Amino acid sequence: MDALELLLTRTSTPLLSEPAPSAEQLELMLKAALRAPDHGSLRPYRFIRVEGAGRERLGELFVAATLAQDPAASEAQLTKCRAMPLRAPLILVAVAVTQQHPKVPVSEQVITAGCAVHGLVQAAYAQDIGAIWRSGDLAFNPRVAEGLGLAEQEQIVGFVYLGQVVKAKPTPELDATGLLTDWGVA
Repeated sequence: MDALELLLTRTSTPLLSEPAPSAEQLELMLKAALRAPDHGSLRPYRFIRVEGAGRERLGELFVAATLAQDPAASEAQLTKCRAMPLRAPLILVAVAVTQQHPKVPVSEQVITAGCAVHGLVQAAYAQDIGAIWRSGDLAFNPRVAEGLGLAEQEQIVGFVYLGQVVKAKPTPELDATGLLTDWGVA
């Protein structure tokens, strides 16, 4: 698959199964993440691997965070929280690691972290590994951040679920009309 085909055909794959990517495949994904545009070469991101029994522990962390936010959460909501991390054999929690810098604002560092995740997901697709980048309320929940051991200057930018594709989705044809406008043209 050439680079343009990869960029034009990648889709998220929410149905994933065992096995998780191999160590070699994961290393290639991380190397792709390192190619994100990075003003100041700050490398303002890292990934936390969650697999095996860690997925059940992450589900319990999701339950605790949900109950802290809403003590009246239904049993159905809590069951859903427990099951979320079980949707793939491997989850990478993508974390923006920001710092004060005279030339690189924090917002740009978070964007760089997002670009790193994009590179990682693209590299997964290039290796026929299913991937989906998820966020949602729990990605921004302070109790989840605390439970994962994030420092004050860190924030979750998403959960990347990785595994084997159960059912491929058709790649929709997309229309770029309206994405580009001109400015300053007489």
